[in-house]
Amino acid sequence: MSIEVTYTEARANFAKLWDQAEANREPIMIRRRGKENMAMIPADELAGLIETAHLLRSPKNADRLLSALARSRKNEGSAESVDELRTALGLNG
Repeated sequence: MSIEVTYTEARANFAKLWDQAEANREPIMIRRRGKENMAMIPADELAGLIETAHLLRSPKNADRLLSALARSRKNEGSAESVDELRTALGLNG
């Protein structure tokens, strides 16, 4: 669950809120009267969300990824190391 604060509270407690967002990996929602709400979120979390949205934009790719996720949750298939995948894909230089 994300934390919600007013703009005034955010200004007064900026470092504390920064630390909470970093530690909990949860966005901090900041409300300001007459303005659009904003969020404080760790940059790597935002990058991950943007990448996920990009990958799911294509319906074909979304189906493939969601199918792989479902198989993983059912423990279907076998785990492979990064080195094994690199070798299988011919990426070992």
